[in-house]
This record gives sequence, C-alpha cells and structure tokens, in this order.
Amino acid sequence: QIQLVESGGGSVQAGGSLRLSCAASAYAEGVYMMAWFRQAPGKEREGVAAVDSDGRTSYADSVKGRFTISKANSKLEHTLYLQMNSLKPEDTAMYYCAADNSLYDCASGSVNDFGYWGQGTQVTVSS
Repeated sequence: QIQLVESGGGSVQAGGSLRLSCAASAYAEGVYMMAWFRQAPGKEREGVAAVDSDGRTSYADSVKGRFTISKANSKLEHTLYLQMNSLKPEDTAMYYCAADNSLYDCASGSVNDFGYWGQGTQVTVSS
C-alpha cells in the first residue's frame, strides 16, 4: 500500500513562493508516475504537474514556467516536490499528491489515472 503525506502549504502574497513536499512510503519506490493535482472550491480537481520514473515531466499550461516538479528517491527518502514561484491568487487551492502506474500527461490525463492520493495541503495566495 502506497501512503502519501503532503506538507508545505500556507498563505503567501501574490508573487511569492512555496515548496510543497509529498513524503511517500517505501512501496512508492517502484511506482511509475507521480503527480500534483489541485482543487479550488467549486471546481474540479486538475492536474498541475507530473513526473514519471524516467524523469519526464508534464505541466498544466497555467503553471508552465512558474512551477517545477521534482523527486528524490533513495533508500531513505521517497519524496515528491513542487516548487511554486510567482504565485497568483488563482493558484489558491488544496494541493494533492498522487501516485500510480499509469501513463499520465497533464494535457490529456484525468484524476482517474491515479489510485493513490494524499490528504492534501492548502495553498492560499492573496493579492
């Protein structure tokens, strides 16, 4: 069973930065795809960024050039990161970490491509 725990959310002003972390259990070591999603009140959950086991990444158009997804895999650490720069009020949402053995791309994939989810961490950007 893969367990995912997000952290790093908070409140920042527009233009600021945050770094989200997702600590994954050891079972996530061999998982093919990991991603960050977000969900704002009244909106559907959307993919923000994804990375596969070969390091290939994809991003939503709305965050390209501002967000960077990365991961650290070792015997001691399995962590997914999302560095968010130049934050905008429209980035305000609950951010979720997801993992699965799927072929996912932010442009064409869906939430149904992932079976493992964290509990989320709130990001609030004020103008």
